[in-house]
Amino acid sequence: MNSFLLSAILAITSLSLTEGATAQKKLFYTKASELGRVGQILPTANLFHRIDTATYPNLPAVVKTLLTQSAGKAFVFTTNSNTIGAKWCVSPRKQSDNLTAINQKGLDLYIKRQGEWVWAGVGRPKANCTEQTIVGDMDNSDKECLLYLPLYDETISLEIGVETGSTIAASASPFKKRVLIYGSSIAQGASASRPGLAYPAMLSRRTGLNFLNLGLSGNAKMHREVADMIVDIPADAYILDCVPNSSPDEIKERTAYLVNSIRKKYPKAPIIMIQSLVREQGNWNNATRERVAAQNQSFQREFDALISKGVKDLYFIKESNFLGTDHEGTVDGTHPNDIGFERFVNVIEPQIEKILKE
Repeated sequence: MNSFLLSAILAITSLSLTEGATAQKKLFYTKASELGRVGQILPTANLFHRIDTATYPNLPAVVKTLLTQSAGKAFVFTTNSNTIGAKWCVSPRKQSDNLTAINQKGLDLYIKRQGEWVWAGVGRPKANCTEQTIVGDMDNSDKECLLYLPLYDETISLEIGVETGSTIAASASPFKKRVLIYGSSIAQGASASRPGLAYPAMLSRRTGLNFLNLGLSGNAKMHREVADMIVDIPADAYILDCVPNSSPDEIKERTAYLVNSIRKKYPKAPIIMIQSLVREQGNWNNATRERVAAQNQSFQREFDALISKGVKDLYFIKESNFLGTDHEGTVDGTHPNDIGFERFVNVIEPQIEKILKE
């Protein structure tokens, strides 16, 4: 055996042993209920649900199901452990064809470094229940951690693992205020590669504000029952990104009720209406292109009508190449990929921050 081949085998063997040692380190586990929480829209009996749907029996059945999914929820904690792992269970829901497994059923860990949230690792789901090391071989300094839950599945249980002899403690939420985003599958996080790249999560880490994810995949249609639920959610501002799911007629019939309901309950809270991004399918599909244009025009008319009737602190963000101009910003012609979400946030973040500062 030549020396080069022998060296390569020894290197691979050494790497395998090192990885095995990291994976096999003994961890002790802490239940998520003992840690700090991020993204809690309303108090819930179930730790991982976004809304306690029993409180709102008249919601459409599909909306109730979507509200059990843990999109936007995260846990915050500090630890000096060299290794962080997790044990978690999700529902047996079928894997979606336009989402990664990590987006739908996995975990996403960020650790703060010099005031900035830096990605650290993911929990890759292997079955309905998974036990896995997320990151290892770190130093033993105190680390502030932010662990996002699955975007498109119901989380059943979660425990965080750290090395025996190390510490773990709950942290306060690192995000201030409350900004509710009511939106479609895009707001919920389709089709980011992992939970931390959903746009409400990106906005929170960039701005330090607490953007709450009320994305309702395919069902952000401004139902009256949903509007009545939204006014029970206290927030410092409300973002309405619900055009992608609403037909032009639904926009005409329902926008005023939603906006006026929020304004009546919260007289000074800014309400920001966002047009739909232009779907890349419309490059070639005439019906899609015309429908999105009609949706956006209808939303603009409703905004203008509300302003003319004296509604205050109401703002509008027009579609302006949200996904760029190279037609590479989506997974499937509708839902942004990671590039698309970054471009989208780059457009809307400065406008949102300007509005909130005003």
